[in-house]
Amino acid sequence: MDVIKLDTLDLVVASLLVVLSAGISFALRVNVQRQLLWAALRTVVQLLLVGHILRIVFAHAAPWLTALVVAVMMALAAREVAARPKARLVGHGNGWVGAAAVAATTLITVMFILNTALHPEPWYDPRYAIALIGIVLGSVLNAASLALDGMLSGVRREKQAIEARLSLGAPARQAFSALLRESVRRGIVPSINQMSAAGIITLPGIMTGQIIAGMDPIEAAKYQILLMFLLCGASGMAAMGAAYGAMRRLTDERGRLRLDRLQA
Repeated sequence: MDVIKLDTLDLVVASLLVVLSAGISFALRVNVQRQLLWAALRTVVQLLLVGHILRIVFAHAAPWLTALVVAVMMALAAREVAARPKARLVGHGNGWVGAAAVAATTLITVMFILNTALHPEPWYDPRYAIALIGIVLGSVLNAASLALDGMLSGVRREKQAIEARLSLGAPARQAFSALLRESVRRGIVPSINQMSAAGIITLPGIMTGQIIAGMDPIEAAKYQILLMFLLCGASGMAAMGAAYGAMRRLTDERGRLRLDRLQA
């Protein structure tokens, strides 16, 4: 199949739209023009760097090299999950919760899909494994960070209700139930919105890329449906994992609420 290749001039022309947005920001005194231009520069450097790295990984197709790339991706995602909430747990608690939620959710989701639907040969084929993990991590990162932020920002607000339930002998899960539900809901809602808009309001990026690459639109739609379901499940697991991880950090073995484990 024929693929239209882009050259440097094509990217320069497209970058004029970023310059236009920066000009609008400057003219209206929104003052985000520096962030826009810096983000655009980072996009160019990061994506080209990743492209060169993946070219090497795909050429060798070694399991250890694939595992190394995946480990780096998950570590960076866990760092983002920990950094996004305004509130912080002491002792790098955000990092531990983020790492556990990201690692468990990503590995479960990707192993499930590689062994049930796609069946690449070998199963660790980097073209499938790294691509799927990259897609999954985006949803996992958003869901986990939203759920973690909801738990850490809401626990002070719900302090009296939680302590009242705990004092009556309720287990931590029951005492935190309202906050847990709200935090997990925050993490899952973006995935619901994404699925609701797919195909009607938006044409998802994966499907668009496959169509441009020459794939039959129906086959591209099937792949996109598979991925949307995959991301929905990953979002739910990540949100639940982050919320429950934060709850465990905010209680002790005696069933007490430990707000001292939140940074002032």
